[in-house]
Amino acid sequence: MESLDDTMMDLPGADLVRSGMRDIVAKRETIAGELVKIGSPRLRECGLTIDVSEEDALAADRRLYAMLGNLHGLDAHARFNSLIRELVSFERSLEHRLRRAV
Repeated sequence: MESLDDTMMDLPGADLVRSGMRDIVAKRETIAGELVKIGSPRLRECGLTIDVSEEDALAADRRLYAMLGNLHGLDAHARFNSLIRELVSFERSLEHRLRRAV
């Protein structure tokens, strides 16, 4: 599996992950893209192709938080946590679906 196919699109957070993957390919710095970079190690383990260096993935949380700070001010922390929960929900659902498919 290299990208999110139709069978994965019903998972929670799939739209956000798909958007982030497109942003990474297009080299756009976006909230969705930084979120996918954060999750890239676990997403790769699930078979998704995400072209991000380890250093870039490790710094993505700081970039994401800065973006959220610019947009949401004092609410950045809550928004950051909400996005991370959405990413983790997607990752867990994807792992579960892949285990069931085996």
